[in-house]
Amino acid sequence: MHFAQHRATPQPTRRTVLQVAAVLATLGPCLARPGAALAQNAAPPEVAAAVPDGQWSGTARLRFLGLSVYDANLWVAPGFRAAAYPQHAFALELRYLRKLKGSAIAERSLTEMRRVGSISAEQTTRWLARMQEAFPDVQDGDRIVGLHTPGVGAQFWVNGQLRSTVADPEFARYFFGIWLAESTSEPAMRTALLARAAP
Repeated sequence: MHFAQHRATPQPTRRTVLQVAAVLATLGPCLARPGAALAQNAAPPEVAAAVPDGQWSGTARLRFLGLSVYDANLWVAPGFRAAAYPQHAFALELRYLRKLKGSAIAERSLTEMRRVGSISAEQTTRWLARMQEAFPDVQDGDRIVGLHTPGVGAQFWVNGQLRSTVADPEFARYFFGIWLAESTSEPAMRTALLARAAP
């Protein structure tokens, strides 16, 4: 993105910078940088119940302009292979560190999903609607957990409460591909999340 600089342009206030950063942060993994390992790697209850033998695989922090947006954690079932992630059970947790609109998260997720493969007009309409239902507005401290069940689809939990089920394996492959597919816009984040997983 190119920004022309003009002499007459006023300097942005700190509030303006924070507002712009919060919006642009919804760009997802394309802006991510791996973060330090989180202090807590124990699986949340919803993850432990869905993937009882799950093993913590890795973590990454999304930052933009020095602002922390969310920490991501990945838990995988025994036998998980990154190259075949749609064939395995796993859970991806996002711990948000600032306020974001759910509608913006859904729209940017759809954009990132297009990196995984072609999406039809019908899928675009249906998947966007499902994500708008699944993702509420979030603020610092909120958690969204996506649970992947191979051949079935995805479940989304918000702060430990089941919010949405999408019984569509192709949707699940594309959605989790935002982070796990080789075509992800941020390979470094993928590497960090899959640090302890088999290739």
